Amino acid sequence: MSDLRASLESGIKAMQLELPESVVDGLLAYLALLIKWNKVYNLTAVRDPQKMVVRHLLDSLAVVPYLPSGRIIDVGTGGGLPGIPLSLVFPDRDFTLLDSNSKKTRFLVQVKGELGLDNVTVIYDRVENYHPDHQFDCVITRAFASVADILRGSRHLLARNGQMIAMKGEVPEEELAALPEGFHLSEVIALQVPGLEQEQRHLLCIGRDNDSGSASQERITNG
Repeated sequence: MSDLRASLESGIKAMQLELPESVVDGLLAYLALLIKWNKVYNLTAVRDPQKMVVRHLLDSLAVVPYLPSGRIIDVGTGGGLPGIPLSLVFPDRDFTLLDSNSKKTRFLVQVKGELGLDNVTVIYDRVENYHPDHQFDCVITRAFASVADILRGSRHLLARNGQMIAMKGEVPEEELAALPEGFHLSEVIALQVPGLEQEQRHLLCIGRDNDSGSASQERITNG
């Protein structure tokens, strides 16, 4: 595990994040559980632990500087990505992890218990069927479907002034040109993930239109 810690700490430093050792310990504990349960539950197609550090932990941590405050829901969280790493970094924020795969949500309940993540709620349900008492300030997803489909399925979860963040590879221009009525693209952020320098990684930040029904589309790309 020492080589995995070295890779994780090197990546965190390269992204200029300042995380306490307790958070690094938590990330490695989560990774150990992911490796163990993946052998039986097939939580991720990535099998190599070093690649898991890059493609799962560091990729999730790249969102840290851009995550809005408030209540957050990770839609289609799978094995807990990016929700679990982000909940470790932000213990003062409430995270709901939603997935329709019972094996994956059972794994997440185990993670929540073993890591003592009191700020995490695990929900086993389809996104269109989940109707919480209160809406969320941020809906985040690793973009398991098209942006339009994600918005149509999860729009009832997003508060009036909330923001949807989709983690994508290349910028999906056709998908962005077909956003559902009531939403607008507010920002596109280019991410630099250590170990994935040859691959494009982007955050698509999407907001609700104002009351008049019009909203200017604004595109900002950060290196």
